[in-house]
Amino acid sequence: MLLLDKPQGMSSNGALQTAKRLLEAAKAGHTGTLDPMATGLLPLTFGEATKFSQMLLDADKGYEATVQLGVETDTGDAEGKRIATAPVAVSREAIERALEAFRGEIEQVPPMYSALKVAGKPLYEYARDGIELERAPRRVTVHALELVDAEAERFRIRVRCSKGTYIRTLAIDLGRALGCGAHLSALRRTRIGPFEVASAVSLPSLEAAPIEARAGLLAPVDALVAHLPAVELDPLAARAILHGQGVAVPNAPEGLLRIYAQRRFLGLAESDGRGRVSPKRLVATPETVVQAG
Repeated sequence: MLLLDKPQGMSSNGALQTAKRLLEAAKAGHTGTLDPMATGLLPLTFGEATKFSQMLLDADKGYEATVQLGVETDTGDAEGKRIATAPVAVSREAIERALEAFRGEIEQVPPMYSALKVAGKPLYEYARDGIELERAPRRVTVHALELVDAEAERFRIRVRCSKGTYIRTLAIDLGRALGCGAHLSALRRTRIGPFEVASAVSLPSLEAAPIEARAGLLAPVDALVAHLPAVELDPLAARAILHGQGVAVPNAPEGLLRIYAQRRFLGLAESDGRGRVSPKRLVATPETVVQAG
């Protein structure tokens, strides 16, 4: 896995393809996209790590966002066309009060310019054709929402939220709550699950590194699942797991587990909490790792 600090103006897929080329990887994926306008943390997975991307798709996210008051756009961000303007006379205290209503569990209507699919087609494709569809509100959770600074017509917030939260929608809703409209003018993703942008690598840094040193910038496959309990299997149990069989592991905690053999990561297994562990999602592993000694 590569923790990438995506630059502004590049799509997530463009960043992925560039990193894939620089790392000479045959298989690659990402763990949730960032809009081209946004910067920040974009974890990329390569090889066997792509099997565990869902772990970060489901994780909480952290952002720093700039909200521009007085202007609404059709996309909800700075790249869209102006659709409404209003004078701005908003105090810092009014912003603080408005933020209170958006903490905790809230409802959001997904924006038309989003990758959410309806009848197999992303909403943004309908929007580009001038079609607006009815969208049901979705419940998301804003764990933390902090005002960082405020100027005359813009303010900056720090957000920690559940998956599926649209920061553009949050900006729009805050602008309407303040009575002047708003759009998202800048966005930086600072965190996904346990990973922070401070540990990320830029594309120029990756390209500048000698080819033989680039692999050293990658985190191991099991970094994606480091929050799960770990179990070390003996070679016979490991062989059985890798052949799709359940094994007895006394005292294994119930739920998903990281499993290892000779300290090599084998993948994920699921425990029933009664000592029975079954394979869930495995990595390709050389047979020598699980041979009984």
